[in-house]
Formats: sequence, structure tokens, C-alpha cells
Amino acid sequence: MTPPDDREPLLRIIGRFEGEPTCEQTLTLPWSLRQRSRFRTQLDDGREIGVFLSRGEVLRDGDRLVTADGACVRVAAADEDVAVARSTDAHELARACYHLGNRHVALQIGEHCVRFQPDHVLEEMLQKLGLSVGRERSAFQPESGAYGQGRHTHAHGDAHEHSHD
Repeated sequence: MTPPDDREPLLRIIGRFEGEPTCEQTLTLPWSLRQRSRFRTQLDDGREIGVFLSRGEVLRDGDRLVTADGACVRVAAADEDVAVARSTDAHELARACYHLGNRHVALQIGEHCVRFQPDHVLEEMLQKLGLSVGRERSAFQPESGAYGQGRHTHAHGDAHEHSHD
């Protein structure tokens, strides 16, 4: 026989909140979790929460979610380590985005810069292309892509899938 569980019941996020609510709870997440559909984590106030979204949904900073009991939870993008490649030359920056995109790297494109998750091989490649590359700690909010929320899959004949994030 299992002892009774004294913990509060797990809050469950079940979808996106429709309407214009003021959310009383915040869920701050890094990009690695905002790409996942199902996971267990904690609200900013420390309460445990389970996220149960439709497969392929990507959470963005400012999204509003609804719990099983009808409460609203606002998503915040967490500060995290990101690589930043900078150039004032538009052609140089376009080449960098092309090469990173060709490798299916999630990109946050800004004025005179492109941010991506740290990877020393990619950083070295961009330095060789003439960009200055460094690291910073900031919220990573990559482009959502041309196909919707930022994640889609292709089914191939060999039954393997890949995403364009």
C-alpha cells in the first residue's frame, strides 16, 4: 500500500488561453523547454506544473496558457546563454543566416546581428566568414519560420521526421 501523497495536486496546462485575461501566474522557460509539448516543470512561484500541449506547439514569450482548472499562465522566455554574430555588412549577415539556416539552426535575427544556441563549430565558421562572434545572456526568441508557430515536420518515405526550428 502506498502512503497518501501530501503534496498539492499537480497543476496541468492543457492549452492556449483565448480572450484577454490578466494572467496571475508566470512560467519562465528556456528555449529547450518552449519547444516541447509535454514536460513537468515549476511555475515562477515554485508550484509544480505539467504541460500537456498538442504535438509540435512552440511556446513564445508572452503566450498565455490555460490550466485544467481554468487559470491563466503567462509564458516568459528565460535568459540563457546565446551566441551572437555581429556585422554591419548586410551581405555578410545574410550569408551567415543562409549558412546557419542550411544547417537547420534556430535563429533570432536582429539589427546587425544573429543569435543562436552556442556551438563552437558554428561560431568558428561565422568568424571565418568575417563576423564578430561572442556570447551573451538573454532571452532566446528565434524566428517562427514560414510554416506557422516555428515548428513543423515533414514525413519522408523512410518514416523519419525533422523539424525546421
